[in-house]
Amino acid sequence: MASIREQFEIPGKMKTWSLALIGVGLVALIIGLVTKGFSADEQEQAHFWGTLMYNTIFWTMVCNAAMFFICIITLAMGGWEQSFRRVSEAISTMVPIFGSITFVVLIYVVVSDKHFIYHWLDKDKVALDPILKGKAGFLNPTFFIIWTTLILGLWTLLGWRMRQIGRETDEAPMNHLAGQSFIWRSTVRAAMFIVWFALTVGSTAPWLWMMSLDAHWYSTMYSWYTFASTFVSGISLIALWVIYLKNKGYLELTNQEHLQDLGKFMFAFSIFWTYLWFSQFMLIWYANIPEETVYFKHRVQGPYKGIFFFNLIINFVCPILILMKRAPKRNYTLMTFMAVLILFGHWMDFYQMVMGSLSKDHVTLGWLDFGILSFFVGMMIFFVGRSLASKPLITKYHPFLKESIIHQV
Repeated sequence: MASIREQFEIPGKMKTWSLALIGVGLVALIIGLVTKGFSADEQEQAHFWGTLMYNTIFWTMVCNAAMFFICIITLAMGGWEQSFRRVSEAISTMVPIFGSITFVVLIYVVVSDKHFIYHWLDKDKVALDPILKGKAGFLNPTFFIIWTTLILGLWTLLGWRMRQIGRETDEAPMNHLAGQSFIWRSTVRAAMFIVWFALTVGSTAPWLWMMSLDAHWYSTMYSWYTFASTFVSGISLIALWVIYLKNKGYLELTNQEHLQDLGKFMFAFSIFWTYLWFSQFMLIWYANIPEETVYFKHRVQGPYKGIFFFNLIINFVCPILILMKRAPKRNYTLMTFMAVLILFGHWMDFYQMVMGSLSKDHVTLGWLDFGILSFFVGMMIFFVGRSLASKPLITKYHPFLKESIIHQV
C-alpha cells in the first residue's frame, strides 16, 4: 500500500468553485425570499417554496441513495466496490446537511399553514371534500411532522452507524475471526438501513412530501418511480466523483472494470425508471378516469408538455443509445457526460413533479431554480471534498478488498 495515494488533498480550484457556487446560490435564495417568499401573492410564494422543496428533496434522496448502494453491496456480500467505497460514504455524509434543510423547509410550509402548497392544510376545504376527508388520517400536520422527523432522523442515524463501522477498516489488519465479526455487524446494520429505506423511500416519503401536492390524485407506482430516479442519480454522482479522483491520480485500485459496473447500474436503472414512467402514464391514459388523468392533463397537453417529454429523451433515449455498448461505459469522457446528463434530467423531472402541481398554468423554470441548484451543487462539492480528505480513500483492511482489486467483468 506504500505506493497508493491514500489521503485526498482538496485542490484550491475545487474550494474556489464550490464557494462561488454557494455564493451564487445564496444570492439567488435571498433575492427569491425577498421578492417571492415574502410576497403577498400566493403564486409567487408557491414558486419560491416549491423550488426549495424539490431541490432539497431531490438532493437529500440522491445522497441517501449512496448509502443505499453501500448497504445493498454489503448484503450481497460483494466486494467489488471497496476500492471506491469512501466515495459513496462521503456522498452519504450530505444526508444530515441536506436533510436538515429539507426538514426546515417542509416543516415551515406545514406549520405556517401554506394551504396553496398542500391543499389538505385547509381545514374548511377538507371538511367539504369527501376525498380529502377520507385521507385526513394521514394527511394532517401532526402525522406529516412526526413522519418527516422519523424519516430524516433515521436516515441520518442509520447511515452514520454504517460509516462508523467502516472506520474499523482503517485501524488494523483483521484476522479470520475479526473479519467474520466485522462482516456480520456490517450486514446487520446494512439490513436495518435497507428496511427503513424500503418503508420510507418505497412508500411514505414520496407520498407525503410530493404526491400529496395533488391530494386528490394517487399512484401506486409513484414511490418506486421516485426511488428509480434518485438511485440512478446517486450512482451517476458516485461515478462523477470516481472519475474526478481518478483524473487527479487517486483511487489507483479502481479501474475501468469498476467504472463499467457503475455504467451498468446507470443503464439498468435508466431502463427501470422508463418502465415505471411508461407504466404509470399508459395505465392512466388507457383508463381515462378524470381523477387520475388530472395529474397528466397539464403535463402532457399543457405548458409542461415540452419538459415532460424532454425528460424521456434525457433519461431514457440518451442512456439506451450511449450506455448500451461496453466501450462507452469504460470511457471517462462519455461516462462523465452521461452522469451529468442523468443528474440534470432527473433534477428536471423533480421540477415538473413538484412545480407541475403548484403552477399548472405556466412553467416557472428560471433564475431562481438554477440559482438554488448552484447552491446545492456547491454545498455537495464542498462538503463531500472535506469528507474525502478526512480519512483514507482506501478501506485497506477490509476483508473483501482483494476481491475489489482483482475484479473483472
